[in-house]
Amino acid sequence: MNLARLGEENLEKYGEYVSLLFEGKEYTNREQHRAANRLAHALRGLGVGVGDRVVVMLPNCPEVPQSYAAILKLGAVVVPVIFLLGPEEVRHILVDSEAKVVITSTDMVWKVEPLIAALPTLSHVVLVDGEGNQTLGLAELVKGQPDTFGIVERADGDLAVILYTSGTTGKIKGVALSHGNLHSNARSAASLHELSREDWSLAVLPLSHSYGLTVMNAGNILGTRGVLLRWFNPEEVLTTIQKFRIRSMSCVPTMLVYLLNYPGAEQFDTSSMIYWGSGAAPLPLEIVEPFEKKFGGRILEGYGLTEATTVVSAHRLSMERRLGSVGKPIPGVEVKILDDQDRELPAGTVGEICVRGPSVMQGYYRMPEETQKTLKNGCLHTGDVGRLDADGYLYIVERKKDLIIRGGFNIYPREVEEVLYAHPKVAEAGVVGMPDPLMGEDVLAFVVVKAGQEANAEEMMAFCAEKLARFKCPKQVRFVESLPKSPVGKILRKELRKLI
Repeated sequence: MNLARLGEENLEKYGEYVSLLFEGKEYTNREQHRAANRLAHALRGLGVGVGDRVVVMLPNCPEVPQSYAAILKLGAVVVPVIFLLGPEEVRHILVDSEAKVVITSTDMVWKVEPLIAALPTLSHVVLVDGEGNQTLGLAELVKGQPDTFGIVERADGDLAVILYTSGTTGKIKGVALSHGNLHSNARSAASLHELSREDWSLAVLPLSHSYGLTVMNAGNILGTRGVLLRWFNPEEVLTTIQKFRIRSMSCVPTMLVYLLNYPGAEQFDTSSMIYWGSGAAPLPLEIVEPFEKKFGGRILEGYGLTEATTVVSAHRLSMERRLGSVGKPIPGVEVKILDDQDRELPAGTVGEICVRGPSVMQGYYRMPEETQKTLKNGCLHTGDVGRLDADGYLYIVERKKDLIIRGGFNIYPREVEEVLYAHPKVAEAGVVGMPDPLMGEDVLAFVVVKAGQEANAEEMMAFCAEKLARFKCPKQVRFVESLPKSPVGKILRKELRKLI
């Protein structure tokens, strides 16, 4: 089934209702549906057809779910790109996906403009809030287009979305998700919802991410409504909760820390909150009690990854919460703890978290060898280490060995190291995560300069800023005479961590 049919089923089941509120304007489900239909016609007019890839690179706005639905209706493939990525990363995604069209905004188009003439597969760039010499304006493009559109049928196994992630090695990989993957995960996620569909939820996480797809699909199934913020801002979050009597919000732990430490937070009435869903990074347990005392509601931690179509385990509101746990596997998802020989381990024993079920990805896009390493014996090997207790609650013991998780965003040391090695003064570089009270972790780089050269931290950081997304750049650079190495010359990050 084409995933876009969830939108039509939503209208048939619930009729017209206000499903979204953004910057003071209400949007009904029917308005969103019709906008997506007009855009689908417009994209077809630009030559987009079955299997073509369309990049959506936008901040949070109603045009994100409109674009997703339009692309899916055509039988084309959605390629969400988070707006925080730098121009080189965007270029890699456009080249690798062979995107035919990019849908973006005037404040982000600069990352794409140099590529318009350079990439033979890129035919058009569409701006949702204007137009330019090399770009098309969305308003003019959809003007006069029909409000109805016949959805192109797709099978459950057909490709629907490519989500780019740093994967398990630090190299950007496209996670290939099918219509069936996304439909299964949405149904399972929706089954956890225990609030009234009349209650308002607050959406602050980037929609140009697997989270956005889950929100759109589960929202269609449940008929729920939400207030959408362009991006996270503590005062705006608190103001919105108070004004609309928000009942739930999904976030990353860093956002909870920001809210907890926000000056004057106590002046806002957040007593309507029932729960705060936390994921994407480990939740600091020491903030749970003061946060809940200050703002009300319960923090419910979950676990997921792009390769499993977002959600793997979660705490249901009505179930017992076990702090330190990320809840139980969602319906349809099986979690096993395996040893290095892929043997299942008993409850309470630490091993690699492996996932099986219909939401597990098809593989890494055009990377069969990487896919084979990750999908083994019918299981997704997450690279995360954890344990299951006797009641089936999952605990994450550590994240991937070298992974740095800064405010919910994954950063791989190798990616930063490769940029540092490109600097003409750098002989060696080693990158590790260091504790950060706000972000959870931040990036620390150890650098050895070439003989006869002098360098300072500022120029290293500036160099990285030209090549990497801002959140991946080192917060600190320390210069050392040498890096600790194994007998075969491998840099030992575990020894670097001892120097923090």
